Amino acid sequence: MQKSLQFKGKLLVYTVKGKGLPVILLHGFMEDHRIWDSVLTGIENKYRWILPDLPGSGQSAFNESLRELKDFAGCITAIIENEGIPEFVLIGHSMGGYISLAFTQENPAKIKALGLFHSSAYADSAERKEAREKNIRFIEKNGSSLFLEQAIPGLFSENFKADHPDEIKTLIDRSANFIPESLVQYLNAMRHRPPTTEVLVSITKPVLFIMGEGDKAVPLKDGLEQCHLPGISYIHVLTHSAHMGMIEESTLCNSILDRFLEQIPV
Repeated sequence: MQKSLQFKGKLLVYTVKGKGLPVILLHGFMEDHRIWDSVLTGIENKYRWILPDLPGSGQSAFNESLRELKDFAGCITAIIENEGIPEFVLIGHSMGGYISLAFTQENPAKIKALGLFHSSAYADSAERKEAREKNIRFIEKNGSSLFLEQAIPGLFSENFKADHPDEIKTLIDRSANFIPESLVQYLNAMRHRPPTTEVLVSITKPVLFIMGEGDKAVPLKDGLEQCHLPGISYIHVLTHSAHMGMIEESTLCNSILDRFLEQIPV
């Protein structure tokens, strides 16, 4: 079921599926809620999935007032208030993980469990910040389409790109409605985000880590360093994935997610 609300004066759209334990899945940069489709196969009705399109993605309106990732995290508060949910599981892919950490930092009592799907609590390195700045300049000069056509394939392993070109084309086609302003807004927010490792150190609830062995966006080394910070960690390394395990190894990710959630009390 698709739902919507007003968040800071702009349309925010999200989808709700199933019943039971509430689980919010946050997509990453250059994505919308449909990135989770293949992971949910067979477990759509087992939990209460809440799948937002973050502001400026999918069907949710671009909101020029948002500057920091904690501003984007405010849309989670708006959704759970609209749904009447006091506690929930929060899982984010890449940028969605950064936003999940920002939300958890401010609202730890609302979190039943946390999941970082190819994501990190580290701030950007100097090299990564420069790369994001170059991407901003490229988008401002060339627009969204050319950037997305070049950036999205780089998130996948070489084997997956060779074997599944149609799936990558589908993702590029889906991203066609991104406006340059939205992509630049996300890149700036990620570039300036502070470290949130203290969230992992202080959290008392279970934390799921899913990492890709070939991930260049969030290196495996960073994930392995961080997964020892929480008191309760569930750690999975996908040996045939880069940054998009929910697509590259969807069946395995489906099983990992289901087993993790089965242990969380409703």
